[in-house]
Amino acid sequence: MEIALVVAGILVVLAFFLISMYNRLVTLRQRVREAWADIDVQLKRRWDLIPNLVETVKGYAAHERQTFEAVTQARAQAIAAATSGSPEQRASAENALGGALLNLRAVAEAYPQLQAVQEFKDLSENLSATEDKIAFARRFYNGGVRDYNTALMTFPTNVLGGMFGFTPEQYFELTDVAERAVPQVKFT
Repeated sequence: MEIALVVAGILVVLAFFLISMYNRLVTLRQRVREAWADIDVQLKRRWDLIPNLVETVKGYAAHERQTFEAVTQARAQAIAAATSGSPEQRASAENALGGALLNLRAVAEAYPQLQAVQEFKDLSENLSATEDKIAFARRFYNGGVRDYNTALMTFPTNVLGGMFGFTPEQYFELTDVAERAVPQVKFT
């Protein structure tokens, strides 16, 4: 009888331990998903600002057509990646868009009269603030992914995670080293 109580007690403690591990994995996964949603919000805000910024700069730098087309194309690719891409694909598309925006900003800096236009100033400030929020959201997401993946890969949670179909998440990061380079604008 006493042995049965001891075994029952051990089973209850083990059950609570397994439930706790499972709930921790669910919580961490939900934090990653929430962080991903935060990135989506900031990326949508950036996508909405870009056409206005491009149109404002176009009025002053009409001969920079290639730059405008690159920004527009990169924006379209980023939006397309948002609906069907993995974090790695989305990061690649968003990083290409970021590079195109840097080129656009470099073009805009070459026109002092544009720098004095209040609409351009407002759009630039909003875009800069949005870029900062995107960077923060990426760091927060990647931190959540790190915590979740670490929990998923450590013993004994890795056994439980595998049994219940938990899979590692991808980081949202630069995939191409060339994307880290500062863009060069040349007027010919």
